[in-house]
Amino acid sequence: MHAPDGSRLAALAALLADPTRAGVCLALLDGRAWTAGELARHTGVGASTISAHLTRLTEGGLLAQERQGRHRYVRLADAGAARLVETLASQAAPAADPPRTLRTSRANEALARARTCYDHLAGRLGCALTDAMTRRGLLRQDTGFALTEDGLAWFGDHSIPLERTRSRPLARPCLDWTERRTHLAGTAGAALCAHALNARWLTRIGSGRALRITDRGAQALGEALGLDADTLR
Repeated sequence: MHAPDGSRLAALAALLADPTRAGVCLALLDGRAWTAGELARHTGVGASTISAHLTRLTEGGLLAQERQGRHRYVRLADAGAARLVETLASQAAPAADPPRTLRTSRANEALARARTCYDHLAGRLGCALTDAMTRRGLLRQDTGFALTEDGLAWFGDHSIPLERTRSRPLARPCLDWTERRTHLAGTAGAALCAHALNARWLTRIGSGRALRITDRGAQALGEALGLDADTLR
């Protein structure tokens, strides 16, 4: 195995050293594929500019792309790329100035309340779910970060399938960039997020990462993990 190469690390860091490229990667933390046009509008740049940025991010290994007809779709390359972006975001200093518009303030609050972090749940909701699972003995954080036997049974009891792979841990901590605490990621985190969206416990707000908890979701998560409506909303 070769020793780490400083030039390779510098090249990787340079990919995210541009505000537009960083904004693209943050947008793609919603776990979905976006078109170049959607990302151009989201970041406020022109078509040729976003195309150059997407090419650089793809060649650098942070994005994967596919074409359907005339459209070019891109997404984060894998869970490792998503983890890198989220970790760096959690280390960035919060903005010193308050939001200048009510719309921005509301959007920021929605993201802080509940959002996707690539393929798992984050924000206050993600951390609350992680805390509740820990209190109930479904998840251990004192000796590493792992589901207990009761936790495995809980997923089975709620018909949430867990696909075990060698390439991804069943459970791992992910540092939440708004809460500055950890939430559940890994296979279990992804399975819980997918189930919550498919069961309509959560719905997306617009086209971004922010999520809204439905009445059905508040009831289901209250029954399953003892979370009250005020915590969830």
